[in-house]
Amino acid sequence: MKIATFNINGIKSRLPALLEWLEREAPDVACLQELKAQDAAFPIDAIRAAGYGAIWHGQQSWNGVAILAKGADPLESRRGLPGGKDDTHSRYIEAAVDGMLIGCLYLPNGNPQPGPKFDYKLAWFERLIEYAATLFASGHPVVLAGDFNVIPTDEDIYNTRSWKKDALLQPESRECYARLLEQGWTDALRSTHPDERIYTFWDYFREHWKTNSGLRIDHMLLSADLAPKLRGAGVDRWVRDQPHASDHAPVWIELGAKRRSRAAKKN
Repeated sequence: MKIATFNINGIKSRLPALLEWLEREAPDVACLQELKAQDAAFPIDAIRAAGYGAIWHGQQSWNGVAILAKGADPLESRRGLPGGKDDTHSRYIEAAVDGMLIGCLYLPNGNPQPGPKFDYKLAWFERLIEYAATLFASGHPVVLAGDFNVIPTDEDIYNTRSWKKDALLQPESRECYARLLEQGWTDALRSTHPDERIYTFWDYFREHWKTNSGLRIDHMLLSADLAPKLRGAGVDRWVRDQPHASDHAPVWIELGAKRRSRAAKKN
């Protein structure tokens, strides 16, 4: 099974790119972020014509998340994180697909920092950590996928000098991500490519795409029972090279049957 996450950075303007990616790469599940469209403007007819069912949580001009499933309608299980009753941002949606829970998230950017936007980022992160702990403890197979807006380590950025003051690189942001992993989640992309500088985002400035000056901020986290089923993970870099591309490229994982231990095979 192939599951992917893609910060589309405006689904209306980049719908052709999305449809081309779906046709070429054919993920079974696709999590989208930064729809930048109200619910009524979500292009469900075009997505259904491409062979996908969907649920979505939109917002005008900002944020917005969606989950697409090939040949099926995702069964929505949550819209928005618990807590934060005054939070109006569309940043989390969750669905059951093929026996798994898929959580699609768009974590706040937090810039400029320090300030209220960074405070909101950390508060949202704390809500995610608390809720993720309940998901992990539930025993259900869970994938948390999306734009986390955090650069976990210096190996996940081309160069730290220009980003020292950025919210994505702050110690508080990294500490939150580390605490999330400490619950037992597997960072699928890093687990598959432990020693490779692999990026998922290249901003539009200073020809960062051409020079491969990127960041790894789009992550896919696997619960304990899914981690042994991980067969591969990667980045569809070709999408970032298309005209009028998003500044992100899709990240994907492939899950298969759990590998049997050598002892079990001998028996």
